[in-house]
Amino acid sequence: MPRVSDEHLAARRQQILDAARRCFRRDGFHNTSMQDVIREAGLSVGAVYRYFPSKNDLITAIAQSVIGGAEGLFAELAAADPPLPLVDALDRALTYVDAQSDPDGVLPLAVQVWGEAQRDPALAEFVGRTYAGFRTHFTTLARRARAAGELPADADPEAVGAALFALVPGYLLQRILTGSPDRATYLTGVRALLRPTPRP
Repeated sequence: MPRVSDEHLAARRQQILDAARRCFRRDGFHNTSMQDVIREAGLSVGAVYRYFPSKNDLITAIAQSVIGGAEGLFAELAAADPPLPLVDALDRALTYVDAQSDPDGVLPLAVQVWGEAQRDPALAEFVGRTYAGFRTHFTTLARRARAAGELPADADPEAVGAALFALVPGYLLQRILTGSPDRATYLTGVRALLRPTPRP
């Protein structure tokens, strides 16, 4: 029997993930069964279970694609040379959020992932580790901004990084739940918050 190529295996796995993503977005994690995913993928039961033995395995894989996809972008922002101004870095991060928030994007599932992580210890560990890594990139942004004089010399990079990173999921959550604000409006508010207030 000829060996199945790695490309074929990867394509089949992606086919299942795409079907699961459509099901999860339409009906939610808990209202979607493995049979729903199998029907959506148009594959046999054995073909799906070969790649994903349980729905939890599917949810974990979806979570990896949902919140893991930003890792490269955040690392790139933190390493930019010369260092990016904080609002410019945030603008690029929010541009990614906008691009992944449309009907074909992955980020609308993020809220479901956050909820599922409250009951699934393995998923919670993955989410916590991933988000801690994201926060580290924003700490690096803050440290470089302090060195460039954009932040006060006594600013705590970890504290600033944590607050700066929180603006990204905060924007995503507002966009999903209320449909607003748009990125330009949000960044206008951030600029106002970051602008030094003259002392009397």
